[in-house]
Amino acid sequence: MARLTVKSINRDRLVAILMLTPSIILLAIFVYGFIGKTAYDSMTDWKGVAIEQEANFVGLDNYNQLFTGLLDVRFRQGLVNTFYFTLFFMLGCLALGLLLAILIDQGIRFEDGWRIMFLFPMALSFIVTGTVWRWLFNPIGGLNRLPTLVGLPPLEIKWLTDRTQILQFNWQNLPLFLSVAIIIALAVIAFRYLRQGRKRATLISGGIAVPILIWVLLGGPNAIPVPKYEEIHGFNLAMVGIVIAAVWQMSGYTMAMYLAGMRGIPEELREAAIVDGANVFQVYRHIILPILQPITLSAMIVLGHISLKIFDLIFVMAGPDNATTDVPGVLMFVTAFRGNEFAKGAAIAIVMLIMVAVVIVPYLTTTLRSEHEL
Repeated sequence: MARLTVKSINRDRLVAILMLTPSIILLAIFVYGFIGKTAYDSMTDWKGVAIEQEANFVGLDNYNQLFTGLLDVRFRQGLVNTFYFTLFFMLGCLALGLLLAILIDQGIRFEDGWRIMFLFPMALSFIVTGTVWRWLFNPIGGLNRLPTLVGLPPLEIKWLTDRTQILQFNWQNLPLFLSVAIIIALAVIAFRYLRQGRKRATLISGGIAVPILIWVLLGGPNAIPVPKYEEIHGFNLAMVGIVIAAVWQMSGYTMAMYLAGMRGIPEELREAAIVDGANVFQVYRHIILPILQPITLSAMIVLGHISLKIFDLIFVMAGPDNATTDVPGVLMFVTAFRGNEFAKGAAIAIVMLIMVAVVIVPYLTTTLRSEHEL
């Protein structure tokens, strides 16, 4: 009987390997193989197949130009736009989605209809959303004409053509800002691990933070290459319209996640809190929202992944030549397929890949480890 069991297990394992092998081969070639090819191309001076020029290896020169070159200031502003877009997009989706979920959770009439209405924008593509909102944000029409319906003068908001910047900073100070942010994040993580009694994780987090702190105090950020001249970047108000459109489309997603989480909370917890004298606000503040923290984290990961590689929404709403609303995805398209600088376009693609990996990989690692422990 034992021999039959072992033989059956080996046969099942062989069948599983044979079934997975084609997928693994295709994944290795068309995903990781192309990523490797893109990474190699980013370290050459390749101009594309249309130009008869041999690709020469130049190392990290393309990356150095992107982060320090005078002519590549548009890339750095694109990174800043991506940061601010990600920040406001995530905050908007989480806040609006949570608010909608709380309202629907009150047992309002026509609940199914409201859910469908709030979820419907998520079913649209960013191309459709961008087209509609571009019409609405037309400076000489759209939303600016609404006051005229009640006899008031039209608004004069420039929307996607606004060139005003707020929250400005000098790019030369960015290495110091990032180093301090990393130290603070590691310190917070170490403190949380310490409260949980996880001494090993606390030592690891603190052990990473201390050398970085010493490096900062010794002036280490000054050794990181930056532009030679002061370079001011900030949040372009032209991005406000794009943030509104993106939040409108994806807030239904966060609403659905939060609502599912709320409906999964035992009613006994709420009733016990009310019996103890808690009001509705306190029930949500001290019971429901803490339970929803894993859902918030999952939503942040998904929204962050979307925002870091955003392309189609901005391409449709503002066009590829509007530098004030530029992001790396749009610049990569313009650089590679218009300027025939495929090597530099590949470098931008690798930078985007790294940004997404920084968000996704830790989350996946933690999730898989938790599932393995269970």
